[in-house]
Amino acid sequence: MSNLEIGLTSFPLLLVLIFLRIPIGLAMFLVGLGGLYFLTGSPNIALAKLKTETYSTFSSYSLSIVPMFLLMGHFATLGGMSQALFKAAESFLGHRRGGVAMAAVGACAGFGAICGSSLATAATMSQVALPELRRYGYSGGFSTATLAAGGTLGILIPPSVILVIYAILTEQNIAKLFLAAFIPGILAAVGYMITISIYVRMHPDAAGVREPIPMAERFKALANVWPVLLVFVTVVGGIYLGVFTPTEGAAVGAAGTGLIALANGGLTKVTLIESFMATARSTAMIFFIVLGAGFYNGFLALSQVPQELSNYVVGLGFSPWIILIIILSLYLIFGCVMDSLSMILLTIPIFFPIISNLDFGLTLEETAIWFGIIVLIVVEVGLITPPVGMNLFVINSMDRLTPMIETYKAVLYFVASDVVRVIVLIAFPGITLFLLRLLH
Repeated sequence: MSNLEIGLTSFPLLLVLIFLRIPIGLAMFLVGLGGLYFLTGSPNIALAKLKTETYSTFSSYSLSIVPMFLLMGHFATLGGMSQALFKAAESFLGHRRGGVAMAAVGACAGFGAICGSSLATAATMSQVALPELRRYGYSGGFSTATLAAGGTLGILIPPSVILVIYAILTEQNIAKLFLAAFIPGILAAVGYMITISIYVRMHPDAAGVREPIPMAERFKALANVWPVLLVFVTVVGGIYLGVFTPTEGAAVGAAGTGLIALANGGLTKVTLIESFMATARSTAMIFFIVLGAGFYNGFLALSQVPQELSNYVVGLGFSPWIILIIILSLYLIFGCVMDSLSMILLTIPIFFPIISNLDFGLTLEETAIWFGIIVLIVVEVGLITPPVGMNLFVINSMDRLTPMIETYKAVLYFVASDVVRVIVLIAFPGITLFLLRLLH
């Protein structure tokens, strides 16, 4: 077999391992290590790669931003920031039809600004919002679907762990990617609120109403979210003003949220150790997937699969927009069986060279950033797409009284909102790139 044939054969083999429920990081690691052996015919080269790839992955300064953002999310939860965000949003929106659900989405957006994980945002906000949604007569399926969709804002609104990984893979500026994600993130939150408004009009029994809260209490609740604004402005503002790098900003954010949690009484010796352990477990999982992807992608590069595939696709003469739509459709399919991080690590080294060789009327950097945001949104859709959307299972595990089929039915409205948003952002790249062009 030629090197190219060996590389192409690895795809079905990898998929078989994944469907056999072998962790995807381990599957990519085994296929990559075995592939290197078959390509070179020497175990020494594969073993040398084991040494160098492991060291370069776990000693990466850029990747140190990941545990910092994860730790910041844990400290933010201990500091009561999720509750404060939800109460503030609920005080202004709760009296409207569907308002408590809208408040949950708004709180998810706010929490996403200090937590770079979708699953963490969904799980945290569910603990706060589910009891309130139940209290005011919201149906189980509508409640869980709202929180599953709102949780996806955690990886879209900066800071985002997935965007950090994408930036490293494509050698793009992390700060510029964060900046480009702002408007799509706001559009996502607004789109979900519009979806809620439509849903409660089509299904009046799915949502109850509550009495308006006096204006004085609204402003009091709003004042309680100052820690969130302080952390967000300090971290994001510091990055864009050049006070510190994104990695340093993540460390400042983690320290700041830790101090706030300590001041609020949520950070004790026990909860501090628990936060460190939870961060360590999540980081280890992410880093092992990154390590496995490094081996597999190194093997693919040696087999010339990305280069040959890029040349082949470009040589077909299809419109760049058609190729983009095909790639995004594949992401939707992958989203039904894979988590977002695994999708990014597995596919970007293959798809990015193809996109880089296509002409969308943008510079190479603009194309890379725009494509990254679009991919992130489509990956986000995969998190709530039945039957295997990760967020759906996280939320359903916290509400055993709601049948999964009810969540599936309601979440399709939010998936439709995401599809409309993707179409708009594809048709008008300037929306995504507006702030980037304005400030750079």
